[in-house]
Amino acid sequence: MIRLAVFDCDGTLVDSAHNIVAAMTTAFAAQDLPCPPPEAVRRVVGLSLEQAVATLLPAAQAAMHLRLADSYRAAFFELRGRPDHEERLYSGALEAIDALEAAGFLLGIATGKSQRGLRAVLEPHGLLGRFVTLQTADLAAGKPHPEMLHRAMAEAGAEPGDTVMIGDTSYDIRMAANAGVAGIGVAWGYHPPAELAACGARAVAEDFARLPPLVLDALGMR
Repeated sequence: MIRLAVFDCDGTLVDSAHNIVAAMTTAFAAQDLPCPPPEAVRRVVGLSLEQAVATLLPAAQAAMHLRLADSYRAAFFELRGRPDHEERLYSGALEAIDALEAAGFLLGIATGKSQRGLRAVLEPHGLLGRFVTLQTADLAAGKPHPEMLHRAMAEAGAEPGDTVMIGDTSYDIRMAANAGVAGIGVAWGYHPPAELAACGARAVAEDFARLPPLVLDALGMR
């Protein structure tokens, strides 16, 4: 039996809010638009970039959304090239990954990032080879559409009943429900735990140390 644990990236594995807010602020300024408040930007983390800018500026035309997305990509590329740039892992992330692998899980990622952006995050931490499937919003429909999880399960050879999605936003939990897999929330990201529970999370981990037991419980392994 193949068991699969799929992680979100931003707000779940990686503390990236500062960089995302900075890049979005630069993108809006480049288009001579008022910058959205940081809390609004944090709310859309996890969506595909095009979905995110459309949510932040719903009255704009599609052409403006595309320009904003391009400006964001350029801003983030510049940020990533700075010597002080950092996208740090949350405390305990590596230990949780180790524990799930030791319990026999294959690991994957499903994120609103692009493939290039995701690899740029994972490589400096030596994590790229730890995940058997990397699903991104430039290759599949964005959250909460289930396509990324469908693709992840197909690549890993796992069934929905043997798969868990781990994420910090309602988009992750709704994607899990749409794919027929268990959704586990984490409390340190960008949507509050109560919202994750209301969306159907089986449980919400207060810290990474509590995550592996909750994943085992979700699949009836304890």
